[in-house]
Amino acid sequence: MTTQTAEGLSKPLFVAAALFLILTWGSAFTLNSVGVRYMTPIWLVAMRLLIGATFLIGYVQFTGGKFPKLSDKRWLWYFTLGMTGMTLPFFFISTGQVDVDSGLAAIIVGAMPIMTIILAHFFTDERLTLMKSIGFFIGFIGIVILFLPENFSLELISDWQSQLLIVLGAFCYAVTTVAAKRAPKTPSSVGAAMMLICAAIVGLIWALFTGIPETVPAMPGLLSAMGLGIGSTALATILYLYVIDQTGPSVLAKINYFVPVASVVLGIWLLREPFSWRMVISFFVILCGILIARIGQPKTVSP
Repeated sequence: MTTQTAEGLSKPLFVAAALFLILTWGSAFTLNSVGVRYMTPIWLVAMRLLIGATFLIGYVQFTGGKFPKLSDKRWLWYFTLGMTGMTLPFFFISTGQVDVDSGLAAIIVGAMPIMTIILAHFFTDERLTLMKSIGFFIGFIGIVILFLPENFSLELISDWQSQLLIVLGAFCYAVTTVAAKRAPKTPSSVGAAMMLICAAIVGLIWALFTGIPETVPAMPGLLSAMGLGIGSTALATILYLYVIDQTGPSVLAKINYFVPVASVVLGIWLLREPFSWRMVISFFVILCGILIARIGQPKTVSP
């Protein structure tokens, strides 16, 4: 008899799913770093979204899902979520990664739960508590550390503007997390596909307004876009929805802790990015803030 986890998945299947999500989400930053070397960030985003949307539409059709009519108000909701959860953050992060290493970008985005805490206080019934406030303050210090030089002098690093763009991308993810709680009920796979469709349309129009590239990007750039679209966007979203359905969202939060670690390792191994103790310190400070903020929160009941 196959051993089951407390969440409902067999242990081998859960481990495989967790490893896949950690690697695909972690490698997204690595692929971004490669892709922006061969094409503009907005074209990388547009290609990623178009590929991802195509795969997810196919998945919805294969599983018997149905999209609502275009007159349905849910399209407006998921259009907005597609902007804040995909098109804008993908663009901000990709643009920032023109100058910022992949591992560092992943650590910055990993601070998203800290931002969600504040937004949730004002726009949901999840109020700030003492532990949440302490966690936010500690997490904020972790972000600030990334903007200081290696010697921690009170000067801004040279690429602080690029890092700020990535912070803005993380903020967009936080906004989406809060806004999604108010969205009309829709099957998760259909909602994700609707987000991708809307995000892809806007991404393509945005890219076309910047001009059509005169040449086809080199193969590494095309492979990066395909990897982002198929793996980090489409397949990861499908598996993400499956794990949520089987285990509940609390397990995904634990998996997310390992994404920056995977990104740092992949960046050092594949892209020869430099190792920095500042990144390590910042990661653990942010993680500490997130864990403290979660103390006392009611546990999510798995479906």
